[in-house]
Amino acid sequence: MKLGIFGGTFDPIHNAHLFVAESARLTEGLDRVLFVPANSQHYRDKAHAPVEHRCAMILGAIATNPAFALDDTDLRDDSTGYTADLIPRLAQRYPTASFTFIIGADSLVNTAWVRFDEVLESLERFVIAPRPGVRADALGRVLEAVPNRLRDRVSSLNLPEIPESATSIRSLLSQGRSVRYLVPEPVWQYIVTQNLYGLAEDA
Repeated sequence: MKLGIFGGTFDPIHNAHLFVAESARLTEGLDRVLFVPANSQHYRDKAHAPVEHRCAMILGAIATNPAFALDDTDLRDDSTGYTADLIPRLAQRYPTASFTFIIGADSLVNTAWVRFDEVLESLERFVIAPRPGVRADALGRVLEAVPNRLRDRVSSLNLPEIPESATSIRSLLSQGRSVRYLVPEPVWQYIVTQNLYGLAEDA
């Protein structure tokens, strides 16, 4: 079985996440894409929504796609939050699977990865989705640091740059503005019902 690993805070999950996941699934011939929310983040600010809300929104967003699933491996108390530690745990959970890691170019460029070679060695593929504002030379510098023996595992997804981001969505919500149609309908309804991200009650 070929599994995609799509990690992040998903704070909240939005349509661009789903588009990238589905595109990677089709391009890479994946049997399933696992959405792996993180509880411990070393490289970003603390999540704004509690993990139970983020998981509920993920489940609502992926409910209509049988090739998508939520995986809670990185939410366990003993998880480190490091991808190099996550993948062996996923390998124990899915012993017959090979793994493709899906990541946005912004996360790759703006994050100081720990044991990156070890991550690549544990994967079949490492695919990068383009993101607005990520300079080609910055991405190139990261990729140049990949050892020659591992470079054929790394590739970029041929996708348009989508400006949608969780940061911009949270910003709109904090202003009491609607993000309907920027997020899946179940996610929008959940945000309204739970009054998440500072959403005004009359939004």
